[in-house]
Amino acid sequence: MFIGALFALAAGLMWGLVFIAPLMLPEYPAALLSFARYLAFGVIAVPLVWFDRARLAQFTRSDWKEALKLSMVGNLLYYLCLAAAIQRAGGPLPTMIIGTLPVVIAISSNLRDAKRDGRLPWRRLAASLALIGVGIALVNHVEFDHLRAQNHADIGSYAWGALLAIGALICWTWYPIRNADWLRAHPDRSPRTWATAQGLATLPVAFLGYAGFWIWNSVSGQSFSMPLGARPALFVGLMLAIGLLASWLGTLCWNEASQRLPTTLAGQLIVFETLAALAYAFILRGALPASTTLAGVALLLAGVIWALRAKPVPLVVEVHTA
Repeated sequence: MFIGALFALAAGLMWGLVFIAPLMLPEYPAALLSFARYLAFGVIAVPLVWFDRARLAQFTRSDWKEALKLSMVGNLLYYLCLAAAIQRAGGPLPTMIIGTLPVVIAISSNLRDAKRDGRLPWRRLAASLALIGVGIALVNHVEFDHLRAQNHADIGSYAWGALLAIGALICWTWYPIRNADWLRAHPDRSPRTWATAQGLATLPVAFLGYAGFWIWNSVSGQSFSMPLGARPALFVGLMLAIGLLASWLGTLCWNEASQRLPTTLAGQLIVFETLAALAYAFILRGALPASTTLAGVALLLAGVIWALRAKPVPLVVEVHTA
């Protein structure tokens, strides 16, 4: 379990990088950032096929369909919602909303996987949710005040950003649970091979999405300069770095963690991503977080740690005799 937690920490540190691309490239459409990131992921996965060719040959049609589903929802749709949310509401609030993933996944797993992993005490989870809710409210209060202090504040855009962040939360609640299902059902399969398979499944979809966006951009007369925008070097560099570190290596580390940890526990360790993303966002902003923001983050951490300390209780199976 300790090794699994270390793999989850490494995944969180790398996944936190995905929050900075929309902040560094605010003029780039969220759809383009999503397609480009996973196009890079797929391109990086192609040469890795050579190392996993024997294991990939063992994959069935059902395995590839599952890899495609995971890629569509957990990769493309998730990052589309997240990038759009960050561009509309800034970095901290979407990051905090995504930061509720540990407990949201724990609740979902509690309802769904109790027979397999045991059930977490609902009373402990309720207290965790209360702490997390207050933490998000504090950060939202600070960010809302920061927005209103600007001359051209757009409250509607901020609200849309919050809703899009909730959409990303839904996508990434579904992804780790389904991903863990496959990994737990195939303990003999390599997490590295599964990460490569998801990259390959993403590649054609991301390519078609990128091409489709290019065509739509031209037909609709948009001012965005395709194919690489006004800052091509930064755009390509960021997409390749995120494709390698966050998409492939981050997925690999998360798969390693998922094979070693119960789903309820692994889901809570996604808090590492939240902390890394918040740190990166404030570094880019060039300012220290306000004391209220720090208090909100502390409450979020306290809620997650509280839930993390709860031990799953095996369900008692009644045996009826004739």
